[in-house]
Amino acid sequence: MPAIALHPLTIRICHWLNAIAVFLMVTSGWRIYNASPIFNFTFPKAMTIGGWLGGGILWHFAAMWLFGINALIYIGVNLYSGRLRHKFFPIRPQQLWADINDALHLKLQHTDLSHYNAVQKCAYLSVMVAIAIAIGSGLVIWNSSQFPLLRELMGGFDNARIVHFFAMVFMVGFVLIHLVMVALVPVTLKSMGFSRPRLFKSVSLKSKSLEV
Repeated sequence: MPAIALHPLTIRICHWLNAIAVFLMVTSGWRIYNASPIFNFTFPKAMTIGGWLGGGILWHFAAMWLFGINALIYIGVNLYSGRLRHKFFPIRPQQLWADINDALHLKLQHTDLSHYNAVQKCAYLSVMVAIAIAIGSGLVIWNSSQFPLLRELMGGFDNARIVHFFAMVFMVGFVLIHLVMVALVPVTLKSMGFSRPRLFKSVSLKSKSLEV
């Protein structure tokens, strides 16, 4: 099969900037959480950054700008280029169920790395929604008086903290699964790299073949 370009340069840049932003936001967020836990546990200090509450907040706000602006650029590029529609739609329920069943039995085949299967489409769209929820709930936590509508949608300040926490849990879970898939199919990491050549041939992966 002919060689194909898997990801535009802008998408690859956004991918790595997002990885940095998510790491900084999660680890600084854990530092902030520890200062006023929602649940009956805290995160190990070694897994946080900032050193103290004020430091965690500074890191969190700095990463917030990178995270938010990068997300807007990513969505904008995907919408303008038509990539969002082409890569993530349609999602057919029958195909989704079949792909989930194959994935659970490690039999999901991916013969063309330039296209996402139904499981991938749902995963990526779901994490986009989680990011939007994290941003919205984060704005309420930051300054709820300036975002009264968001505050009401979140059920108030305290509920916004809970929503923000579980949006974070979803994103961390996605990242962990993402890393596992990269380990199973290393060629997909190359598709997000910057070395030349940036063209890859479609391959048949007979098992454990989720593109990331």
